Amino acid sequence: MKHIHFIGICGVAMSALAIAFQKKGFRITGSDVGFYPPVSTYLKTAGVAYYPGWHPEKMSAQGDPDIVVVGNVAGSQNPEWLYVKEKHIEYKSYPEIIAQFFVQKNSIVCAGTYGKTTSSSLLAWTLKETGFNPSYMFGGISLNDMPAAELTDSDYSILEGDEYKTARWDNGPKFAHYSPTHLLLTSVVWDHADVYPTEQSYIEAFENLVKKLPLTGLLVLSAKVYHDHAHFKDLTEAKIITYGRTEDNDYQYFDVVQTKDGITFKIKYKSLIFTLESSSLGDYMADNMTGCFAMAHQLGIAPKKIIDTFSGFKNIKRRLEKHYSNGITIFDDIAHSPKKAEAVLRSLRNIYTGKICAIFEPNTGNRQTEAIPGYDNAFKDADTVLIPRLTKVKQDPDKPEVFEGLNLSNVISKTHRNSHYIEDDDKLIQYIKTTAKEGDVVIFLGSHGFRGMIEELVKSLKG
Repeated sequence: MKHIHFIGICGVAMSALAIAFQKKGFRITGSDVGFYPPVSTYLKTAGVAYYPGWHPEKMSAQGDPDIVVVGNVAGSQNPEWLYVKEKHIEYKSYPEIIAQFFVQKNSIVCAGTYGKTTSSSLLAWTLKETGFNPSYMFGGISLNDMPAAELTDSDYSILEGDEYKTARWDNGPKFAHYSPTHLLLTSVVWDHADVYPTEQSYIEAFENLVKKLPLTGLLVLSAKVYHDHAHFKDLTEAKIITYGRTEDNDYQYFDVVQTKDGITFKIKYKSLIFTLESSSLGDYMADNMTGCFAMAHQLGIAPKKIIDTFSGFKNIKRRLEKHYSNGITIFDDIAHSPKKAEAVLRSLRNIYTGKICAIFEPNTGNRQTEAIPGYDNAFKDADTVLIPRLTKVKQDPDKPEVFEGLNLSNVISKTHRNSHYIEDDDKLIQYIKTTAKEGDVVIFLGSHGFRGMIEELVKSLKG
């Protein structure tokens, strides 16, 4: 039994992998700067030994680890990272450890600018429920009481194919390690300008992924990717299946109906028509679910079984997750780019008639000057846009300074008149409380935790 140590174990993906290895009989230890629920709870329940801070003597208390998985939190002067290099201990990034242990003969990879986490979790749920028993990993917390990673003896694996850089020593995309035989590609819209300084460099990462498909492989391609990047179909000799709203797709979805309780829609495949229901919010979920339906159907799963498993899918946390609904409705969503925020706000506008207040914090790439054009009209469906004090991020000395809150508010103000920067969290909460009326919606959009503002706002409204 190998001893695997995780530097930076409290991340969603890292903790899920650690628990999956623990369940398979490996001895797992881990370190990080802090531990918070629900991740700390999951680790403790699984019996994973972890400690706060960076302590080589604790890491090697029972002998040096066989492998160390190094998270992106490990800076160049991290004591454990320095010890690993000094002692020549084998180390890997988490995509590399996935490639070694999780990737199976049938490697299903879900990739795209958006939709990949939801799609990989939905496919993992579907294949688990239909007896495939896959190994899998996705970067989110499932609402289906399902771990975010599992290591099995099946010859199927399902992986979220993230295009962000692999590790501090490897700027290549994570999905470059996953050797897909089946690829679900949901979207390709320039993102992560901190890693991909030009749109072409971003597109090339996905081109290289498509090229990895074997002759016997399968590419399930969204209509938007098929039309915006028509050359993708010429990059592989694998079978290509398309899905989208129009009749020229192999799988067409239509009659999408949204309510405050979920969505219903239809899928047409050849002469067959199927009706699907989901408790998940957002019209874009019809697109995600159709792509997953196409992949599952092409794997040989009967449509009725797919529909039944889809109906039981509860999505994952922070995807239009409702925190409060009593006159004012409060949502939380991980939409950390203008494109993702635009899709979420469009869905809310189609469901609710009141005013929409969006609190937005972008990821690092969308705080770069290259990202400015992407903000044009991205918040058109919000009545008010509030920018909080932004989380401190590492500054690349060779690039212009990343946006701070006031800069970002000014960028958004070019196409949205009602955009404000509120640096103080308490004042931001007070602003919402004094301006939101019955029937209005408040939506927090971003990859960070908003420093407890959501919980504080809900608490004060209940009071």
